Amino acid sequence: MCGADTVCRVLVLDLLDVEIRVKKADKSVRSTLGHGVTMDSTRWERIQTLFHEVADLPEPEQRALLQSSCADDHGLMADVLALLEEDARGASLLDRDLAQVAHDVLDETLPTSLPFKEFGPYRIKQALGEGGMGVVYLAERTDLGSLVAIKLLRDAWLSPARRERFASEQRTLAQLTHPSIARLYDADTLDDGTPWFVMEYVDGVPLTDYCVEHACSIEERLHLFRAVCEAVQYAHQHAVIHRDLKPSNILVKADGTIRLLDFGIAKQLESLETSTGKTDQTMTGLRLMTPAYAAPEQVRGDRVGVHTDVYSLGVILYELLAGELPFDLSKLTPGEAEAMIVGQDPEKPATVAKRITHRPGANIPSVSKAAWADLDVLCLTAMHKDTQRRYPSVEALIRDIDHYLKGEPLEARPDTFRYRLGKFVRRNSRAVSAAVVVFTIVVGLVVFFTVRLAKARNAALEEAARTQRIQKFMMNLFQGGDESVGPGDSMRVVTILDRGVQEAESLNSDPKVQAELYQTLGTIYDQLGKFDRADSLLRSAVDQRKSLFGADSTEVAESLVALGQLRSDQAQYDEAEQLIRQGLEMTKRHLPPRHPRVGRALYALGEVLVNEGKYDQGIQVLDEAVQIQSAPGGVPADLAETLTELANAQFYAGHLDVSNSLNLRVVAMDRQLYGERHPNVAEDLINLGAIQTEWGNYATTERYYRQALDIIQGFYGKDHPETASVMTLLGRSLNNQGRFNESADMLR
Repeated sequence: MCGADTVCRVLVLDLLDVEIRVKKADKSVRSTLGHGVTMDSTRWERIQTLFHEVADLPEPEQRALLQSSCADDHGLMADVLALLEEDARGASLLDRDLAQVAHDVLDETLPTSLPFKEFGPYRIKQALGEGGMGVVYLAERTDLGSLVAIKLLRDAWLSPARRERFASEQRTLAQLTHPSIARLYDADTLDDGTPWFVMEYVDGVPLTDYCVEHACSIEERLHLFRAVCEAVQYAHQHAVIHRDLKPSNILVKADGTIRLLDFGIAKQLESLETSTGKTDQTMTGLRLMTPAYAAPEQVRGDRVGVHTDVYSLGVILYELLAGELPFDLSKLTPGEAEAMIVGQDPEKPATVAKRITHRPGANIPSVSKAAWADLDVLCLTAMHKDTQRRYPSVEALIRDIDHYLKGEPLEARPDTFRYRLGKFVRRNSRAVSAAVVVFTIVVGLVVFFTVRLAKARNAALEEAARTQRIQKFMMNLFQGGDESVGPGDSMRVVTILDRGVQEAESLNSDPKVQAELYQTLGTIYDQLGKFDRADSLLRSAVDQRKSLFGADSTEVAESLVALGQLRSDQAQYDEAEQLIRQGLEMTKRHLPPRHPRVGRALYALGEVLVNEGKYDQGIQVLDEAVQIQSAPGGVPADLAETLTELANAQFYAGHLDVSNSLNLRVVAMDRQLYGERHPNVAEDLINLGAIQTEWGNYATTERYYRQALDIIQGFYGKDHPETASVMTLLGRSLNNQGRFNESADMLR
């Protein structure tokens, strides 16, 4: 990347060098022809020396000095006078202002005359603007009288890459139908092959200008920004990343609606990875983006994705709230600009807004200190340099905007007690005041009854401790039934399970523990594939818990989810989805939104949806589960399991780049949770290998599969179906590489 000043100076110096050489050659020829003497270098140096000595003197003094210096060499004097005469004309490029030269050389103004007046049903009215690739004209459709914008590719013959980018923008707009995205109406080529397309004409102003002109409040700015986010989220749902989001590409019409423009360097998620495994960031990099709104990974040339647009949205939000950009790159060299974007953290928007509030025309709305704290979190989370700590999607950013507008806690901020309490008190000040009075009375009553309740409390604690001990004992006893812990289909495990069922059936005097054991045992039988036995136990757990806790309780909800997962394993997906949705709704009614049980129920529902082939719905549900399980207090093993299912869903939906990123995250988590030699790690490696196969990177696939085979074979042994399964995958990978003999041996 280079600045415009640098380009100007380099180009102008090149032109100056050319003119000097031409002028010297021209003078030498004229001197030779005029005096019949072949000019050598010594004489030319003498002419130059005299020229520079007298060039700045008045004309009478010039002649006097030349007469004394040239003596009787009239030819020498004539040559110097000719140079002085040429210099006095003032038409040389050398004598012009650098800025004017650069403007004359580089300025590509809009054409004063249109190249054509009409074609097809469109009549050209005027030129609207000119970008990196195309010229945009305002046109009228003669049969309908509607105004449209027509974009033509300039100099289409210059570069196939430019034609492809133009065609890519056309294809992108064709698949995006959203009220906040400028629509594509028509497309064709001129007789000379120049491509063009017709799109919606948007009579509006850039987002930031609109907010200043209309003195929009913070809430109004956030509502406008939210509409932008919805348009970007829609594009992401269609696997399109914009990559050049900025206020000039977001126009606000007079009625307050927004339009997202210019998908000229947008990319499909699937095409961000080339056949060689490297991104095409070099080709579309710094020269095709706007540095002030570009994410650090764009500036570095790293892989871009959904998180890249999230960063640009964060910069736009920063500018809307603070009144200026987070980084001033106007006077920086390209290297300095890159270092600032990549390495420097921006000031908080609240700090900048406070500093520029009193500037003329600043027009920064005033909000409370507490509100600024949330706005700072919104901006800086979206702009976080670490993509893993950025909002994972535009949808997550929208949710936090909604939380702010409703006065609710933000997801981006750790849910500390102090933060939640402050939000609650501000939203419910009257109710809290009344509650304080009631609390004072209750405290007095509690103190009075504390001694009397001590015995009952101790008895309850003892009962809870006993239940916990029994549950822990049974869970440890039957842990072998989990396939991830080791081979489960053995007489020893089945015998222990059957004995456990007999013991559970004998606990009629303790029905709560009995129901808990039925739930646990049924889940283990499900994992072993003994569905009939699992069905009997899980139904018993549901019935018993309904009689103990009521039909609408968290305990019944948990059993319904477990029974739904059994139905999913039995491929009875409609009933599975119905049971799990019933359990999920019940769980949400009785537990906080971010409770681990809510996350596990969402995981179960997402898994069923993926099994049914409803990948988009499954991805949405699993994303919600990940948000809950990623919060402080979440269970890492639950999160790893949900991320694995989410990665699978993204794979089946064709979002290979997203799936690969998720699987890399999961394999790191599983190694930390279970160690390097656990079957879960092998399964993660197999998933990574499958993605590499889709990309055609068969050697990388082989490496992943061999690592997985080493783990599986060491865990299950050489003579086991799991080992054979991984060997089959490895054999296919060898076959794809043309290593047929090795493949045949492996498959045999």
